[in-house]
Amino acid sequence: MDIESFREYCLSLPGTTEGMKWDHLCFMIEEKIFVILAIDDGNRFSTKCTPEEFDELTARDGIKQAYHLAKRQWVQIENLDVLNDIELKKRVERSRELVLAKLPKKIQAKYV
Repeated sequence: MDIESFREYCLSLPGTTEGMKWDHLCFMIEEKIFVILAIDDGNRFSTKCTPEEFDELTARDGIKQAYHLAKRQWVQIENLDVLNDIELKKRVERSRELVLAKLPKKIQAKYV
């Protein structure tokens, strides 16, 4: 998947907004980041995960603990080619789902 297709996909998810933070492109729901992308550094990006998913994901080449983000709760993926398009979409959806689950029930209800 190329960067523009990736961006379009992220923005197609209900309630998603984009913005720049720390010189990275961020995709957010209710101002909470679920994908952070280093567009000036080879399209490296990070997504939220559970500790169980963390072990599975980091066992793969090109995926490791995300720098400066909660330990075992965020992974950094080397570039958009590490995962195939289906896996990439599922990873983004899962990250969004985990972030949304931490928001108040009233806000969550807007996106169900």
